[in-house]
Amino acid sequence: MKKIVIVALLWASNMAMAQEKMICKSGVITFEASVPAFEEVKATNTSVTVVLNPKTGEIASLALMKGFRFKIALMEEHFNENYIESDRYPKAVFKGKIENFDPNSLTTTPKDFVINGKLDLHGKWVVIKTVAKMSQTASGIILVSNFVVNASDFNISIPSIVKNKVSNKINIQLQAVLK
Repeated sequence: MKKIVIVALLWASNMAMAQEKMICKSGVITFEASVPAFEEVKATNTSVTVVLNPKTGEIASLALMKGFRFKIALMEEHFNENYIESDRYPKAVFKGKIENFDPNSLTTTPKDFVINGKLDLHGKWVVIKTVAKMSQTASGIILVSNFVVNASDFNISIPSIVKNKVSNKINIQLQAVLK
């Protein structure tokens, strides 16, 4: 009988630990560095991992650079080889905290939360402060965030030959459903 109780307690504590963090392995990041009147410079990665600790508001995400897809294969090749240098810097990592996060305050109506953190991209950490819209649905917590970074802040140089066709200002959108 004692063994059954111990096994049940271990199983219950393991389940409680597993519930401590919420995760999404199919988050979507879209970035755009387009300039008006020129070809669209836009890519999407649909296999971004996002982890949220609802008790502390700590949040982290990871995107593999080779996971970004462009409409034009040559752009994807240039992105990986010349700009982001994916073999040398294979991932982007964000680590931060959601200010005053209370998962019990979430409803089906999106609510704004401020997120402060650091983004590691191309071997350089840059402080990021953004607003995320979060809501609770039957499928989990939906998170949507838009923010802007400068390629130059990450020591990503845009060659002079395409400088007027690719923006230094990069618009980034993240969408995730955390379960």
